[in-house]
Amino acid sequence: MAVLKVPVTSADHIQGNEDAPVTLVEYGDYQCPFCGRAYAVIKNLQDHFGEQLRFVFRNFPLKEIHPHAEAAAEAAEFAGANGRFWEMHDGIYENQAELSAPMLLELAEALGLSQPNLSRAMEAREFAPRIRADFNGGVRSGVNGTPSLFVNGQRFDEAVELESLIAAVEAAMSPA
Repeated sequence: MAVLKVPVTSADHIQGNEDAPVTLVEYGDYQCPFCGRAYAVIKNLQDHFGEQLRFVFRNFPLKEIHPHAEAAAEAAEFAGANGRFWEMHDGIYENQAELSAPMLLELAEALGLSQPNLSRAMEAREFAPRIRADFNGGVRSGVNGTPSLFVNGQRFDEAVELESLIAAVEAAMSPA
């Protein structure tokens, strides 16, 4: 079984209690339809476990098959640099069917972020090093598709469904 090679740090995008007994790491692609479905499942999982679950999102844009994935990751990272990562992350997934550069700019404006600054950051590929670091960390951890999930450092290889993820998180909480 593959294991997470890059430990979670304060540089990651993290939701939840730092001291949660279980950490779920997702390597995701904003244009991937399977990631779009996983988004809803993970939201339900977070509701189910509350403070017992910490969630980390890392970028893994498959730009060869998803032409808007990297731009979406850039927009999310731009929002993150302005304290709005999770709002942009959620907005992208909730509007995934309309994913495009104009939609990303509209989301930025809705979040009170500067459209011109986002455009400049995307043109300059300002956040490419961060996205590349996430991607490379995923490759080192055995990620070869999206979504790829890790529960307390162990890759979750089942279908991303609420019941199977609940079982995996509960197993990770149980003493060995």
